[in-house]
Amino acid sequence: MASLEDVQVVLDETREAMEKAIRSLRAELQKIRTGRASTAILDGIQADYYGTPTPLNQLANLTTPDPRLIVISPYDKSALPAIEKAIQASDLGLTPQSDGKVVRIPIPPLTEERRRELVRHVHKVAEEHKVGVREARREGLAMLKDLEADGLPVDDRRRADRQVQELTDEYVNRIDEMVAVKEKEILEV
Repeated sequence: MASLEDVQVVLDETREAMEKAIRSLRAELQKIRTGRASTAILDGIQADYYGTPTPLNQLANLTTPDPRLIVISPYDKSALPAIEKAIQASDLGLTPQSDGKVVRIPIPPLTEERRRELVRHVHKVAEEHKVGVREARREGLAMLKDLEADGLPVDDRRRADRQVQELTDEYVNRIDEMVAVKEKEILEV
């Protein structure tokens, strides 16, 4: 016989799945360039270090001494060419400059066209994460339906269905808010 504790478990699992979509979106948005230097845009880039793909933050100290520059100071100077090559091979469109000790990456100002392109990309990424939230809702509703088959009263299930929908609305709104902040960041000159 299904109980209200079972309903709470379903709601908690649904909330956690939706929270996971929010965390993933936050990580994705950090990687999107805004015209200001941020070491987060280098997350996900890996350099070939002695035959092993290694994240840049494990090979070097990454800093942003000013809003238009990223400086990469490798722990091992022999990694410099691999770091430069990895940045050039990435789809960031950045040009690394090396002096034999550090790699400097000047961050050019974004053109209006590139800003609009980035905003479209942000909306696309957000929509993918909204789909994740809706998928969590669908799974939560399916679990509630199974609980009803196990003896949960119809009224309790309907109440829980409304709670799942409220969760969905809350998380979709949070995604919209995050997108609005990122869009403003990108469009500010």
